Amino acid sequence: MGMLKEFKEFAMKGNLIDIAVGFVMGAAFKQVVTSFTGGIVSPLVGLIFKADFKDLKLIVKEGVADEAGKITGEVAVLYGDFVTNVIDFIIVAFVMFVIVKGVNAMKKKEEPAPPAPKGPSQEDLLAEIRDLLAKKK
Repeated sequence: MGMLKEFKEFAMKGNLIDIAVGFVMGAAFKQVVTSFTGGIVSPLVGLIFKADFKDLKLIVKEGVADEAGKITGEVAVLYGDFVTNVIDFIIVAFVMFVIVKGVNAMKKKEEPAPPAPKGPSQEDLLAEIRDLLAKKK
């Protein structure tokens, strides 16, 4: 029963919930970046290559077209898709960098703890207590 209680405490910690929210937000943000890259960046870069950027590939072995026009047996390196995913990653990494940098700048600078008040040392206080006790006798 103790293990179940420990797990409940672990699962309800604020940090774990923050991580879960961050994960969901990151997944949603990834979709935004993917649509940005696929809908805006890829077509613009595709103008340079005169083709759809995601469809760029290096054909290693030609395939055979059947009656319906479907190509089978083709072996190709899909470098366009890979480059698109790299661009997605760079955009996500850059935005996360900017967000973390902004959050760190917004955090209040920790002020150093004020110095301890000046006063008698521990030895002085003990000597004073000793003298007071000696007077009472």
